Amino acid sequence: MSRTMILAGNWKMNLSYSEARALASSIDKLRIGNNIEVILGCPAPYLDAINALVRSNKKVSVAAQNAHHEAFGAFTGETSHLMLNSIGVNHVILGHSERRQYSKESNRLLKQKLTTMIDAGMKVIFCCGEPLAIRKKKSQDNYVYKQLKDSVFHLTADQMSLVTIAYEPIWAIGTGETATPTQAQSMHKHIRSLIKKQYGNVVAKKTSILYGGSVKPKNAKELFAKADVDGGLVGGASLNFDSFKKILAAF
Repeated sequence: MSRTMILAGNWKMNLSYSEARALASSIDKLRIGNNIEVILGCPAPYLDAINALVRSNKKVSVAAQNAHHEAFGAFTGETSHLMLNSIGVNHVILGHSERRQYSKESNRLLKQKLTTMIDAGMKVIFCCGEPLAIRKKKSQDNYVYKQLKDSVFHLTADQMSLVTIAYEPIWAIGTGETATPTQAQSMHKHIRSLIKKQYGNVVAKKTSILYGGSVKPKNAKELFAKADVDGGLVGGASLNFDSFKKILAAF
C-alpha cells in the first residue's frame, strides 16, 4: 500500500510578502512526481494570496501554521478554521515544538485544536517529538507515545485519514544537528507501530509520517529512502528555492 510522499515547507515567521510570492511562484512551476504532495506553511498574512497563486496546482497546497480551537470569539490575534475555510485553506500545522515551547501549548490544548480541525474537515500535520533531555534518558519512545495518546488517539480510524504525523527531534531543530537516518527510521517505525496498535494495520500503512529535524539537500535522499519516512517538514531549507527544489528531487 503506497503512501503519499509529502514535502512540507514551514516558513515560520520569515519572508516579506514579495519574497513569499516569488518563492511560491517558483515552486508552483516545478514538475512534481506522482504520489508526491507539496505543502507550504505560510505566515498568516500571506495565506490568501499564496493560496490564490497556487490554487490551480493540484500538487501544491497551502497550510496555516496554527489555528485556534474555537470557531469564533473574543480571541485577539488568533485565526479560526472558519476563517481559513473562507479563503480556501484546508491544511493546518498543529503542535509544532516552537508552539509548544513559546506558546505553552499542552497536549490537552492540542487535543482540542485537533478535534476542532478534524470535525471541520481540515487536513492536519500534527507534530510530535522529544527534547534533548528525554533523548539522553532514552525515554523518547514513551514521550512521543504520550503526546499521541493525549492529543491524537481519541480520533476514529476514518478521521485519521485527515492526519499526517511529523516527527520532530526537538534537539535537531535549528541547531544544525540532525538525527541520523537510522534514528529517524527507528522513531518513525515506532510511531507507525503505535498507530497500528490503536487503529490497525490498514490505517498505519496509509498514514504519512514526515521527518522534521533540519532536513537539507545533503541528507534528504538518505532520510527519504527509509521505509517509514514519508517526506519532510522542512524549516530553514524551505525558504530558499534551490534548496527546496533539491530536497524535492530527493524523492
